[in-house]
Amino acid sequence: MARRHLPRYRQGPVAVNLRKVAIVPCHNESGAVAKVVADLASAVPDMEIYVYDNASTDGTDLAAREAGAHVRYELLKGKGNVVRRAMADLDADVYVLIDGDDTYDASSAPLLIEALLEGPYDQVTGVRTQQTATAYRAGHELGNKAFNTVVSKIFGYPATDMLSGYRVFSRRFVKSFPAVSRAFEIETEMTVHAINARMPQTEVSVAFKDRAEGTESKLRTYHDGFKILGMIGRLLQQERPMLVNGLLSVVLFLLGVGLGIPVIIDFLETGLVARFPTAFLASSIILLSVLTLLIGIILDGLRKVRQENIRTAYLAFPAVGDKS
Repeated sequence: MARRHLPRYRQGPVAVNLRKVAIVPCHNESGAVAKVVADLASAVPDMEIYVYDNASTDGTDLAAREAGAHVRYELLKGKGNVVRRAMADLDADVYVLIDGDDTYDASSAPLLIEALLEGPYDQVTGVRTQQTATAYRAGHELGNKAFNTVVSKIFGYPATDMLSGYRVFSRRFVKSFPAVSRAFEIETEMTVHAINARMPQTEVSVAFKDRAEGTESKLRTYHDGFKILGMIGRLLQQERPMLVNGLLSVVLFLLGVGLGIPVIIDFLETGLVARFPTAFLASSIILLSVLTLLIGIILDGLRKVRQENIRTAYLAFPAVGDKS
């Protein structure tokens, strides 16, 4: 997929009359989290920084606390569990989500916040720009591009970096987001949530570099890749049921017709149903095709109701920066 031109925003002073919080999920990031906290505090001095220690065993919580962050604990492992908990716990106007591994440029936070306010937007995604040739692990960049293409085609929105973990949200995004993911699928879910609720969103380029020396990635290439693929499949079934069930219905119908035509030809020639089992199988498959289509229609109706409820919850909050 061709890379979209990303808008450029000037990095000016960030509005001080808004409550801003940073959510920093961490699992065994004692070697990097202090720098992330320090960079965030320097970039946006009035922002409260919350480090969520996700079952760490290396003193991540102590390093974060010494750096000046509020530390909270989520014992259920997985980034999705952390994000769901943090979004429920914290009440703010602007939310910054950034990983605690110091691979993202935390000093770009004012740039993303400014973009959110200027829109106003409800989600700003930091599109990763590699600073070194090894910033992306082998295969990750290719996998990310593949997932971007799939989601863009299915949901009709040109996502450039849907797996980015550096994002800024409005309050109405956060409080209308029914997060269900447990692990690294959370970024996919956030992207699709914004698309389906028709929220205004944009992307801003941010620097992406190698992990701090002595730390290691928690992302398991194939294991988490299949999880993300599974999440896309589930979202496809939930958000495009007529597409999924319609295609399945057509396949079943064609299969049933293919099996049934020889039986019909024999009946027209002899007046007898010589292959009764085949006739029974063909009629059953065609009936299943009709039922699959009807289920798709019902699921599509439920999808519309669910999206209307999410949209209503979203509209219950004012646009970011609007205090009226």
